[in-house]
Amino acid sequence: MTTQFPRPVTRRRAAMALAVAMALAGSVQQASAQYAPGAAPAPRPAAAPRIYLADSIIAVVNNEVITRQELLERLRTVERRMRAQNIALPPQQEFQRQLLERMIVDRAQLQLAKESGIRVDDTMLDRAVARIAEQNRLSMQQFRAELEREGIPYARFREDIREEIIMQRLREREVDNKIQITESEVDNYLAAEKGAAADQKEFNVSHILVRIPENASAEQIAERRARAENVLQQLKAGGDFAKLAATYSDATDALSGGELGWRTPERLPQLFVDTVGGMKEGEISPVIKSASAFHIVKLGGQRTASVMKGGTAATASVQQTKVRHILIKVNQIVTPDEARRKLNDIKQRLDNNAAKFEDLAKLYSNDLSASRGGDLGWVYPGDTVPEFERAMNALKPGEVSEPIESPFGYHLIQVQERKTDDVSAERRRLIARQAIRERKLEEATQEWLRQLRDRAYVEYRFDNAG
Repeated sequence: MTTQFPRPVTRRRAAMALAVAMALAGSVQQASAQYAPGAAPAPRPAAAPRIYLADSIIAVVNNEVITRQELLERLRTVERRMRAQNIALPPQQEFQRQLLERMIVDRAQLQLAKESGIRVDDTMLDRAVARIAEQNRLSMQQFRAELEREGIPYARFREDIREEIIMQRLREREVDNKIQITESEVDNYLAAEKGAAADQKEFNVSHILVRIPENASAEQIAERRARAENVLQQLKAGGDFAKLAATYSDATDALSGGELGWRTPERLPQLFVDTVGGMKEGEISPVIKSASAFHIVKLGGQRTASVMKGGTAATASVQQTKVRHILIKVNQIVTPDEARRKLNDIKQRLDNNAAKFEDLAKLYSNDLSASRGGDLGWVYPGDTVPEFERAMNALKPGEVSEPIESPFGYHLIQVQERKTDDVSAERRRLIARQAIRERKLEEATQEWLRQLRDRAYVEYRFDNAG
């Protein structure tokens, strides 16, 4: 019997802060000077008190508002992140527009989640924040100090993470769980994969997406195409792809330069697969149209990579691993340091042959497999979370790992044996379904976000921006 580990939430968001006019002026001091009532300075230092512009509403989303202060806080945070990633910043006005649009879409998602009763309690939030600190190799005290050093209040950071988890749960319910895959799609996928070589291509893809509004008129579609063609002309003239993606793309990854990273064909929308298949490294596609958007795709590179030992859906054999583990969960009572220390003590006993693995698993493991001595049975590639699988794959039969972190806590892992076995027809169809689902998911998510945005009542109040 195999244990399915859900995948962790790792995406990190930061805070929101000050005013659009301040951002355009460049600093708080410049903004306050800009809005001082007199043009000439007072002759003495003890002049009349300066007047500061109060915060104001910049957009209304359904029954909630977005303020100038929230927008500028987000502006500063994203700007800092983009500089760290060496992504050229878009022009200030476009940068502001992109961020405001993302805040509108986020706000619409959070409103729908609230109406749907989706909540994240403090205990779950504490665990998520602790995992982020651990992934940054920091204690919670060090992590809080680092956030404060970057100008991000810890309380605001926690609420941003809460919102991220809420939106992920909403998308799982509204998109992931509604993706339908027919038997004929599985048959077609298997037929296409049949006879494929063990090596397959991976593509490093970036994209720019210009969204078409729902129920768009012919004029609106023409305007969207013209926008995409204008971007393409800038690219042909030598424009930086990442900067133009951050400036013009409506995709959720725009502010990361539109980069999707290295992906095998089954992890790309079919439209992209058909496009990059005939492209050369560094080449940029013409404008291509899908049902809901215009796209520009860049092929950053391609490589031949051996498929992980699970093979593709059509391969005839797959490597399986018989594995067992001891899990110590992290909670309000057990800290990460205590969990690691406890597992190190257990490992020392195992290394000294002072106890049997199965006996210690029954005594100490917090997993349901404890009653079976920690036995997870024979697992296929992809059955466990990446952290667990990477550690497991690095072990020789009989070897016990060091304490390994996963979203569930810390593990000691022991590989008992490995085998290469024929993949059953049922298993091949399951792999095919997972690949088809992943291919559909990104496109379905973009379409759902488009509909959510188009159906929201949005009122811009730039006249209040000062």
